[in-house]
Amino acid sequence: MTEKRVVIVGAGIAGLTAALRLAVHGMKVTVVEKAGGPGGKMREVEVGGTRMDAGPTVFTLPYIFEEIFAEAGTTLADHVTLRRADVLARHAWTDGSRLDLFADIDRSADAIGRMAGAAEAKGFRSFCAEARRTWNTLETSYVRSPQPSIKGLVEGAGLRGLGNLWRIRPFDTLWGALGDYFHDPRLRQLFGRYATYCGASPFQAPATLMLVAHVEQEGVWLVEGGMARLAEALAGLARDSGGTFRYGVAVQSITTGHGRVDGVELADGERIAADAVLVNADTAALASGLFGARMTRATPPTPPSQRSLSAVTWNMVAEVEDFPLLRHTVFFSDDYKAEFDDIFGHRRLPGRPTVYVCAQDRDADTGTVPDGPERLMCLINAPAIGDTHTFTDKEIEQCATHTFGILARCGLRLKRSPDRTVVTTPTDWNRLFPATGGALYGPVGHGWKASFSRPTARSRIPGLYLAGGSTHPGPGVPMAALSGRMAAGLLLQEFAQRESGSTSRLSATAMRGGTSTR
Repeated sequence: MTEKRVVIVGAGIAGLTAALRLAVHGMKVTVVEKAGGPGGKMREVEVGGTRMDAGPTVFTLPYIFEEIFAEAGTTLADHVTLRRADVLARHAWTDGSRLDLFADIDRSADAIGRMAGAAEAKGFRSFCAEARRTWNTLETSYVRSPQPSIKGLVEGAGLRGLGNLWRIRPFDTLWGALGDYFHDPRLRQLFGRYATYCGASPFQAPATLMLVAHVEQEGVWLVEGGMARLAEALAGLARDSGGTFRYGVAVQSITTGHGRVDGVELADGERIAADAVLVNADTAALASGLFGARMTRATPPTPPSQRSLSAVTWNMVAEVEDFPLLRHTVFFSDDYKAEFDDIFGHRRLPGRPTVYVCAQDRDADTGTVPDGPERLMCLINAPAIGDTHTFTDKEIEQCATHTFGILARCGLRLKRSPDRTVVTTPTDWNRLFPATGGALYGPVGHGWKASFSRPTARSRIPGLYLAGGSTHPGPGVPMAALSGRMAAGLLLQEFAQRESGSTSRLSATAMRGGTSTR
C-alpha cells in the first residue's frame, strides 16, 4: 500500500492507540495535541511539589491492551508494570457500616452476608452471573463491533442467542433491575454506582450497564508510577513505529478539498496536508464548529440536556485521620436519589454527594499508611454546565463543606490546606475539553436507544474519522482504546479499498484481533 498521510487530532488514549496501529501498518502519522504531553483525560497535576493522577485511576481489561501491544510486536508487560488488586474497593456509609469488595466473588459474598444477611449474599451471586452473561452477550456483537446496530445485534445473536439478548433487560433501568437482586438499599446504592462509570444516573441508565460490574470483577490493576505511564508507553511505541508527535499545538480547522478532508490548519497558520484526519476529541467540539464551520455536519450535536456527568475534584497532599483508607474508597451519600435529582434535574452541585477517594500512596489491599501527608484525589459527580456557569469560590467552598462533611460522617477526617490543593470544576473541565460543559463521558447513556445513538468511527464527511470516549463503544480507558483501534482499522480498510480502485464501500468489520475474547 502506498504510504498515506494521517493527522490525528488529540493524544488521548483513543488517539494513541489509533496512532500506534496506523504507524505499525506503514501510515505516515502526525499527532497534534494542544496539551504539553499525551494522555488527554489521563492526566497528572502537580500538588505540593509532587505529581499525581488527576483523571482515571482504575485500570481494567488489560487483555485489550495486550492485543494492542501485540499488534506492534511487543507486550504490555515490556512497557508498564501492573499489579492486580485483591480488594476492588472499600465502601462506607454514614450509618457507620463498611464493606470491601474483592476480586474473589466468594470473599465478596461472605462480606455481603456478614453485613446484610445470607439472602443478599445469594442475590450478589445471581447479580454477578447476570452481569457476566450481559458482558458475554454484548462484547463481540456490540462492544467490538465498529458499526453496531439493533438489527446487527439481533442478527449476530442468531436464534439461539435471542434469549440472552432479552435477558440483558435493555428496557429496564439499572436501579430497577438491582431491586431483583438486593433489598438492602446500601447494596443497590453500591452497585448502582456503576452507572456513573459511564457518566449516567442509575435511575435512568439501562440495566445493561450491570456489565460494568463484571468488567471490574474481572480484575482491577494498579499501574506502577501512575496511569499516565500507560499513555507515555503508547506514545513512545507509536513514535518508535514512525509516528510524529507535536505537543503544545492547537488545530484551528480541519480543511477539505475535492469533497473530502485533506488536512488541518494550526492556530499559527501552518497547514498539514493529509489523506485522512482522525479526531480524538469530544464530538461536541466538531458539532459546535471548533474545527471549522464545515465540520459542524460531521456528527450530530449533543444538546446540553444530553450531556453526561462532570465532576469536581480535589487533588491534595493531606493528612488522614480516623479511617482505614485503601487505594480506592467510596463514601456514599445518605440520599442517593437526591444526588442525581440535583445533577440531572436541577443542574446544580449535589447537596449530598457521594465521594470517591483515591489514596495514591496506599496499597490497594492493605492500605499501608505512608509516613506523613499523602497524595489524595477526592471526586464528586457534578452537572456539565461549565460552559454556561462559572463556579464561584463561595460555591466551591460550600460544595467542599458538603463533600468533606460526608467524609467526616463516615469517619474520615482530613487535615488539608489550600496551598496543597488543586480544585478542578466543570468550568475547568470545559476549558480543558471545550464545548462539553465539562462532561467527561460524552453524551449520557440514558434509555435503551442511547447506546445506538452514540457516534461511530465513520463521520458524515469522507476522510474524517472519530474516536474517543464520546464515540462508540463509550467512555472508560479500555473502551476509548477500542474506539481508537477500530477507527484505525476502518481507515486502513478505506485506504486498501482506494488502493485497489474499488468504488464500493467495504463492510464495517473488525480488523485482525478485533473480535478475540479471553
